[in-house]
Amino acid sequence: MIDTRTVVLVEGVSDKAAVEALAARRGRDLAAEGVTVVAMGGATNIGAYLRKYAGSGLRLAGLCDAREEDDFRRGLERAGLAPDPDSLEGLGFFVCDADLEDELIRALGPAAVERVIDAEGELGSFRTLQKQPGWRGRDPHDQLRRFMGSGSGRKIRYSALLVAALDPGRVPRPLDRLLEHLS
Repeated sequence: MIDTRTVVLVEGVSDKAAVEALAARRGRDLAAEGVTVVAMGGATNIGAYLRKYAGSGLRLAGLCDAREEDDFRRGLERAGLAPDPDSLEGLGFFVCDADLEDELIRALGPAAVERVIDAEGELGSFRTLQKQPGWRGRDPHDQLRRFMGSGSGRKIRYSALLVAALDPGRVPRPLDRLLEHLS
């Protein structure tokens, strides 16, 4: 067994599933490379995880949503890892425009995401959401984001499925750059 040399901090289990799915799709075994992906249970936990790992000799990296970037930046600063004022990427932390589901939906396009949902037997549930007064007539991208966020475990299940459906040349930049950084 190879010991952990790099810890990748991600907000949740769906992010962890996506990172691991993309690595596997690219023929990489993160565990064999000494990489452990840790779902923190939310971005607000970044400080606790940085206190645990910063200064341990482990290489750190991460992925966060745009609205959580300031939490990550403050956590890194408090841990003595002063990020570039314009970007966290120099430290190996990559930011999704809205969130990872948004990035994946945009990379695939709504029609491809609907095909994935259909293959999982949930297209009827998605159509029901689309008919709800609050969602009727809204942008399909927004409807899909809402659908992914509703239902127990849906984000977790679909994150790996959406990664599997991606064209290799259309991997969302933050996810792609994170995997490159781990090479």
